[in-house]
Amino acid sequence: MFYLDHRLTIIIGAYGSGKSEIAVNISLAQRKALPERKLLIADMDIVNPFYRSSDCASVLKEAGVRLVTPMYAGSNVDAPVLPPDMYVIFDDESYQGVFDIGGEDMGALVLGSLKKRIENTDAVIYMAVNSLRPFTSDAEQIAIMTNELAAAAGFKVDGYLNNTNLLEETTAAMVAEGESKILEASAITGIPLVANCVMDNVDIPEGLLRTEELFRMSRKIFYAY
Repeated sequence: MFYLDHRLTIIIGAYGSGKSEIAVNISLAQRKALPERKLLIADMDIVNPFYRSSDCASVLKEAGVRLVTPMYAGSNVDAPVLPPDMYVIFDDESYQGVFDIGGEDMGALVLGSLKKRIENTDAVIYMAVNSLRPFTSDAEQIAIMTNELAAAAGFKVDGYLNNTNLLEETTAAMVAEGESKILEASAITGIPLVANCVMDNVDIPEGLLRTEELFRMSRKIFYAY
């Protein structure tokens, strides 16, 4: 299972790719698989206050996952201030964690500021892709976005996560089409597609998808109005 292979799992991606939903679901899946492990999720979306993992504080707390948030999470103020508690993942090897990186290139720059720390940690960087969103709607755009985020962060992307969806309107055909586009992008970038991320209410016929790992999720984050 891709979300158990490393001590730190980092999720990046374009706006609307579903990074936060994936990050929260990974944390909850880790809790089920590793009931005795100390777990942490760091919400590092210091750009977009409307759709992020901090909104799941009660769900994560109930599951026993430590949530680290930006200093101004839950308010109408956002500033590029990293929460000091996030460094526990680097300093205490008894923790396993997830970083939810928001803000596209600005978020990637924040990730780059942690370069030395990450390089000395068992970490992996996955890029969430929703091929039904602008700027990642075909293989070429996905490849371009990959290169931009990798350049800003100063890290290579280790794998793609197909999160193609239209919320409650998502169909299996949409997921399969997104997978095909990402596999085309993989041929351009050399970065593998490691999993299809699919909500548990979407029926996926056997044999439809080509990627072996299917990560089932349930919706935990909702838009704030």
